Amino acid sequence: MVLLLIKLAVTILVVVGLSLIAEKVSPKVAGVLAGYPLGSSIVLFFFGAEHGAQFAANAAIYMAAGLVGELIFLFCYFKTSAFAKSKQDITTPSLGALGGFFISVWLIHFIHLNALVAILIFFTAIIIFGYLFRTIPDVRITEKIKLPPIVVLLRGILAAGIVLIITGIARMIGPTWAGLLGAFPTTLFPLILIIHWTYGKEYAHTFIKHVPRGLGSLLIYLICVITLYPFWGVYWGTAASLGAATIYLIIYNQIQNKK
Repeated sequence: MVLLLIKLAVTILVVVGLSLIAEKVSPKVAGVLAGYPLGSSIVLFFFGAEHGAQFAANAAIYMAAGLVGELIFLFCYFKTSAFAKSKQDITTPSLGALGGFFISVWLIHFIHLNALVAILIFFTAIIIFGYLFRTIPDVRITEKIKLPPIVVLLRGILAAGIVLIITGIARMIGPTWAGLLGAFPTTLFPLILIIHWTYGKEYAHTFIKHVPRGLGSLLIYLICVITLYPFWGVYWGTAASLGAATIYLIIYNQIQNKK
């Protein structure tokens, strides 16, 4: 029961927090921060807490490759949103994005992966999709809309529900599929829906553009989980992995500020 409540609280806080950043700062900043290992760290931590550190480390290998599916999800959302019938039409891009994710991870599950191959696949995908998104214009929210708290809360609950399902069936499906499904954009998806529904697809596109730029921190996080969890355990391994990911974002932010 305690773990259940922690899963719910952490996931909801992450989604609500990023929603506020997107509105009060910019979708660009929120996009970069969304690359931080938020949903992935939650899922992997509970994999480890419930099924053991080695299980989580093995799942992290397939999660690294599965995150290609997350980038394909973003790309499909971006492309299919052009066919949206109205500002509030989030159904069309959502279906396109979900289809892209599940087809890609289904194909990936046929590949026999080790840690090095999985990390190289993810790193290559970050470069490719960062390039594909480079021409998306940056749009800043100028007219703030007061979002009803219940709407943000419901999006957070949706994300928490996804986390509960994935972590709940982890042992049943094994580390390969647990890792692949753990790559589902648990916090990204509800956040994109909030931005798109509230402000329009152009703002969601700005958010999407900057996600690959922050995914370097997630890449570093997964490398640390794969290498540290079996030796340091879940708690110390998570702390060290998050520390390394945070250092990356700080360095990245300093480099961007100098440009």
